Amino acid sequence: MAFEEFVGRQEERQDRADPRLAEGMAATLGRPLEGDAWPALWHWTLFQDWRMPDGLGPDGHPRRGGFLPPVHDLPRRMWAGGRVTFHAPVRTGDALRRVSTILSVKEKSGGSGRLVFVTVGHVLHGPAGMLVEEEQDIVYRGTEGAAVKAAPAAPAWDGALEASLVPDPVMLFRYSALTGNGHRIHYDHPYVTQEEGYPGLVVHGPLQATLLARHALDLGGKGARLSRLAYRGKRPCFDGRRLTLLGRREADGMIRLETRDETGATCQEAEAVLV
Repeated sequence: MAFEEFVGRQEERQDRADPRLAEGMAATLGRPLEGDAWPALWHWTLFQDWRMPDGLGPDGHPRRGGFLPPVHDLPRRMWAGGRVTFHAPVRTGDALRRVSTILSVKEKSGGSGRLVFVTVGHVLHGPAGMLVEEEQDIVYRGTEGAAVKAAPAAPAWDGALEASLVPDPVMLFRYSALTGNGHRIHYDHPYVTQEEGYPGLVVHGPLQATLLARHALDLGGKGARLSRLAYRGKRPCFDGRRLTLLGRREADGMIRLETRDETGATCQEAEAVLV
């Protein structure tokens, strides 16, 4: 089946906003939960895809096929970015329904060879109606070239709100467990260094986006609410190295955000709209 034939394919799943997931995410991020409304992007702990051992690939992901196109010849799969619109928060105990649609499949050529980009749309519904609309970009690539290339430090931002942390293996393991993410690059040091060629455990792209969403709200101040967030991965970052969060308000009111590694290179960039 040609990959293009997957466009328009839909999947519907049910879940519940379990309080243990919220408690675990609060502990992982070091941000206590106030009330029953979940912060932005914590819904990524829901609709997990747990497979029997024989249903997993060598990288810890579910074997290729099923809902997503079976891109068998490109072994590396990464979450490249996405766009999220928040209508109302998920609340602890909510019964939830998610409708997923494959929006596009595109093949491109990059510096590391052939790439396949799959964009999946998700619409999350709760008891009061639509809660979240989002698009997620997934990229498949081969093993050609270096796993990570050197990059120059990004220019300094004047007047930016800055925070930093050092993601450690415990944080990455907890986030993987909370989101049902079996990808071995986030917790298996021998695998990620010897098989994939990275210098350390890779910090999840969604984890960085979650940190930036919270940073945008810290910049917005008390009472601010996130309306939209768009994020895009630029390069990987790794455990045991300082990760800096930057945020500044632009003239048009948009919040511009970045994560930067210990060398000052940009790892993820994002834009947020607050209300």
